[in-house]
Amino acid sequence: MIRTAFFPDSYLEVNGVAHTSRHLAEYAKRQGHPFLCVHAGQESATETVQSWRRIQLKRSPVSFGLDRDLIFDILYLRHLDRIEKECRQFAPEVVHITGPNDNGMLGALIAHRLRIPLVVSWHTNLHEYSGRRTASLLRSLPAAWVKKLAHQAELHTLNACLRYYQLGRVLLAPNAELCALLERRCKRPCFLMSRGVDTSLFSPGHRKREDDTVNIGYVGRLTAEKNVRLLAEIEKALLEQGLTGFKFTVIGQGSEGEWLRQNMKHVELPGVLRGEALSRAYANMDIFVFPSPTDTFGNVVLEAQSAGVPAVVSDSGGPKFIVHDNATGFVARTREDFVKAVARLITDPQARRQMGDAARSYALAHSWDSVFEKVYNGYQFALGRKRVAKSGAVVRTVS
Repeated sequence: MIRTAFFPDSYLEVNGVAHTSRHLAEYAKRQGHPFLCVHAGQESATETVQSWRRIQLKRSPVSFGLDRDLIFDILYLRHLDRIEKECRQFAPEVVHITGPNDNGMLGALIAHRLRIPLVVSWHTNLHEYSGRRTASLLRSLPAAWVKKLAHQAELHTLNACLRYYQLGRVLLAPNAELCALLERRCKRPCFLMSRGVDTSLFSPGHRKREDDTVNIGYVGRLTAEKNVRLLAEIEKALLEQGLTGFKFTVIGQGSEGEWLRQNMKHVELPGVLRGEALSRAYANMDIFVFPSPTDTFGNVVLEAQSAGVPAVVSDSGGPKFIVHDNATGFVARTREDFVKAVARLITDPQARRQMGDAARSYALAHSWDSVFEKVYNGYQFALGRKRVAKSGAVVRTVS
């Protein structure tokens, strides 16, 4: 069994990286893999189960927020000597980090000091976040200026991220486009690391609704890079078409939440939901709309599909790879496509049911265990234990 030291940039937070990281750690525990997970938190803590160990490192008072749930501690490397000692005792064969933050930098240094392979997984399109947030902050400037400055912010952020990912011997990414980009620009082999879903937690069986209102749902951060203002545009267009009998349920929080509250007529904003409350919320939806063009995968889309809800997603980013157009939902290229798809699903309950059933069937075939089996094959490749042929032009996959 491969001994792995894992340094995720999110673990306790409410986001896709943390969600995936927790599932990877639990997979290693279930399978009995020797696994050391090191992550940051508000307090120091440790947990040990046989050869599985989790260490939570306390961030310092000088930490600052890059986002609501993304924190950077400029004094974080004070933990280096302690974690190097822990790692030497654990004797990992490979180090896995998830991104360019304080904990990822700690993991990269550990791999360098121990002279063992580093695996780096891409989870967040930071460059696209940078571009969209720059545009949002500068929206009062002339449009031409905003476009140019946002493009420069995105370009420089991408180049910086790619330099960071060149540290890895093997890379992981959640969709084929990103794998192709990383192989081309970083000159490193890249394996697909998609996402799984808990099909018992997210299930149509949790539906508790009796009214006929068509419930259009969204789950995720309410921020500029998620393109959530498009939800208000969709509502306006539907009303202009004379459609009634629908509402929006927008789950999450963020800087755009109040704007949505003020600019939508038929919307509920319950904030962040977790566990059974989130499960019921998905099951009570009839249509799931996810307009984000920046997500690398879209965990929430797979969760909605698992609940038997057809999804309408952007043709930019990762969600388009998990929605089969006109079968489990729709892939929309323009604002008009979003409106057309949602209107179709509102007015055609039979199509909603058929696509919802197909979405559920798709989700049932995507377990977390199958995802992480491929990740461990990536670890083997980093250690030179497995030869893997390329599939297509650039993307490496594992049989």
